[in-house]
Amino acid sequence: MNTPGTILRIPQITKRQWLRLLTHVFLIFGCFIMVFPLIWLVSSAFKPGNEIFQREFSLIGSRLTVQNFIDGWNINPTYYFGHFMMNTFLMVGSVVIGTIASSFVTAYAFARLQFKGRKPLFAFMLSTMMLPAQVTLIPKYLTFTAFGWINSYLPFIVPAFCATQSFHIYLLVQFVRGIPKELDSAAKIDGCDCFSIAFRIIAPLSKPAMFSVGIFTFMWTWDDYLNQLIYISSVDKFTVSLFLRSLMDITSSVAWGPLLACSLISLVPIIVMFFLAQPYFVQGIATSGLKG
Repeated sequence: MNTPGTILRIPQITKRQWLRLLTHVFLIFGCFIMVFPLIWLVSSAFKPGNEIFQREFSLIGSRLTVQNFIDGWNINPTYYFGHFMMNTFLMVGSVVIGTIASSFVTAYAFARLQFKGRKPLFAFMLSTMMLPAQVTLIPKYLTFTAFGWINSYLPFIVPAFCATQSFHIYLLVQFVRGIPKELDSAAKIDGCDCFSIAFRIIAPLSKPAMFSVGIFTFMWTWDDYLNQLIYISSVDKFTVSLFLRSLMDITSSVAWGPLLACSLISLVPIIVMFFLAQPYFVQGIATSGLKG
């Protein structure tokens, strides 16, 4: 109860608090813009086809249906949607394994071994990260054509085993450099050679960085529509990206319901992979950035 003469003081918001409030509003708005397409995709995948593009916008249709998923799974008269998923897993899995293995071996050589020209080679390797991927499209296509690799997964798998990803090598180099060299010395005293040190000591300690490389490679290869379009032409070898694009036939009406349902299914492996490996991913990125 206020006594006579008491003045009520309204707390004033400082400039710093205003700035923080505006920052949070901006971040929430930006997050909504980024997440809304995914929300719309999930909503539309469970709507009847005639309600997806209706004027009165609604996230929830008149009824929820899984018919879009059934139609999308069987939309190709020759192959189920699962066939294209398996093609993608086969290609992406091989690329992930090859990239992790080759990048680790190369990173270990740069971080631990002493050989002539190591620093110039490392600098040259880093410089390739500034080279646009489009510059090498035609040379690579001509090379793979000469090898007879077109319309196969070899243009993706073989380069992965040849340490062609400079960013991943750099990430692993930074991580390996942060591992104490005393472990190498102790292993040499026990009779280990450089191969034993690399695969028995350094590799197990580098798992966080390897998980980061694996996640990056999985996501980038899964979404690499352009290169898949260039090198793969047979329907039986189509990946998910190529199959989804084939559903958008300009000569006939597009079955948007099954298309959106299949698109949603294609996102599930990436989302599951990210959340399962997120602790290793964050640890690998943070540690690689702190150590040099």
